[in-house]
Amino acid sequence: MTTKITHYTSAFEKEVAQGLTSFPKSLSSKYFYDEKGDKLFQDIMAMPTYYLTDAEFEIFSTQKEEICNAFYGNQGFDLIELGAGDGKKTKILLNYFSEKGIDFTYLPIDISQNVLDGLKESVEREIPGVKIKPQQGTYFEVLEGLVNYNSRKKVIMVLGSNIGNLLHQKAIQFLANIQKGMNTDDVLFMGFDQKKNPQTILNAYNDPEGITAAFNKNILHRINRELEANFNVDQFLHWEVYDPESGTAKSYLVSKTEQEVHINKLQLNIHFSPWETIHTEISQKYDDDVVSWLAEEAGLKIINQYTDSNQYYKNYLFAKR
Repeated sequence: MTTKITHYTSAFEKEVAQGLTSFPKSLSSKYFYDEKGDKLFQDIMAMPTYYLTDAEFEIFSTQKEEICNAFYGNQGFDLIELGAGDGKKTKILLNYFSEKGIDFTYLPIDISQNVLDGLKESVEREIPGVKIKPQQGTYFEVLEGLVNYNSRKKVIMVLGSNIGNLLHQKAIQFLANIQKGMNTDDVLFMGFDQKKNPQTILNAYNDPEGITAAFNKNILHRINRELEANFNVDQFLHWEVYDPESGTAKSYLVSKTEQEVHINKLQLNIHFSPWETIHTEISQKYDDDVVSWLAEEAGLKIINQYTDSNQYYKNYLFAKR
């Protein structure tokens, strides 16, 4: 391995260099997302084995009135969604709020400008009365600005069990950062995928169509394209494991053979031993006790919860303690 450069022009360069020169190797799942990755994730959400989307869709469809009552403020509210994606589920609520003549502004946040452009266009076309103000950025960038939204009630929304990408201590930090930007009347509405039959969980992340594998491998394609690398993507196997005791699902890319990869922009040669792994993603699963503990540690309290008919998934409503 050659000496790595110490000056990076982007967070992507820095994190790729650090992740691939660590032991064990790792890459962040947030870099799965570009135009191709966005499309692959939409395909994942449409898979019959990926129950998370259908479960949350059912919650919104059957309990939108109760959710609306929980969100409502005397002077309306700002609906701030972190990791908005294509907004398919959120539009159920947006439609309902619009039909009821509720005063609200929708502020979708996402790391992908491509996704936000598509979401804004579709909301303006399908629900023209909605005031929408998209913002591009990472969660942590956006959280710093939450405190500035203080003229009326804030409803902060995180769907799709996105918090599951964080181990517990990081999740507590994330929740605590949200809590710091909340006023007394503000609420946090967040999805948590529940513990269930381990095979159901594995099936959701290890589809026979190979869409999840392509989604994970997209980060190698990005490194090839953006950092002038020569990954042979076919020489990596996508592998999923789930530990029912901890509730942690983990995704890996596994080198099928001994190989060298050169990353020109980073001046790096990376050696892979046969069956060496790159850890790419975690997807944490929860139960009520764990969510209550996370909330308490972050200065929050659960004030309500909503679940689907299979009890696969829950949206919890939090307030400041």
